[in-house]
Amino acid sequence: MTTELLSDLDSEPERLVALEAVHNFRDLGGYATADGRRTVWRTLFRADGLYRLTPADVVALEPLGLRTVIDLRSAPELDERGRFPVDAHPVVFHHLPIIDATWAMGDRPGYDRDEDFLIWAYQEMLTIGAPRFAAAFDALAAPGALPAVFHCAAGKDRTGLLAALILGSLGVSHDDIVADYVLTVEGMARFRVWAAREWPEWFDRMASMPPAFTAALPEAMSHILDELCATHGTIRNYVKSIGVTEATLATLESVLLV
Repeated sequence: MTTELLSDLDSEPERLVALEAVHNFRDLGGYATADGRRTVWRTLFRADGLYRLTPADVVALEPLGLRTVIDLRSAPELDERGRFPVDAHPVVFHHLPIIDATWAMGDRPGYDRDEDFLIWAYQEMLTIGAPRFAAAFDALAAPGALPAVFHCAAGKDRTGLLAALILGSLGVSHDDIVADYVLTVEGMARFRVWAAREWPEWFDRMASMPPAFTAALPEAMSHILDELCATHGTIRNYVKSIGVTEATLATLESVLLV
């Protein structure tokens, strides 16, 4: 299937950066905030595994002018798969692993619903990865850091949580945060089409995974957002509680909102 046909699997094509081997590279612009502003376009992006970028993909990214890449994957993932091709596309590269190891088949045995597994997993990530989520905010607020992209392996869980924390701290509604998270369903569909043709070993591996491992369920993200707000009042208060300063948030507001 061609890149053009893969792009047809996206319900918000203005967000998708269509590439050959990376299928969940999306723009976080255009979301309304509670005070009437919007997140700016072509400034902050979320993505899946950028180690898969082809030479043609690197060329396709050049117009974005990326200056910063934040890799949220674990050290073993980075060692096994590689990283963003900084030699071909120089950027400031930050490795901020949210968890030390990816999920195994026996993790959290006994959950009744896929969303319960994801809720548990996201709670673990927020607990273990809090300092690195905070470090990601600092990296994005550094002078000259933008445009930037942050990513993990599928662009779903670790990336989804960081996107939720950034958007939430800027005042984007929970409904829009959840909707952005759920767009990963389409990214996973594009990845499966590509993997069936180009990476059959991984396609077969995905087919054997528990459904929760590849699902992006709105109920899970909604639960996490509600839980954080119940405890901290707002997402902004939560990110301040993990070490993000008001100065950092003010900087991000100034560069990410219009």
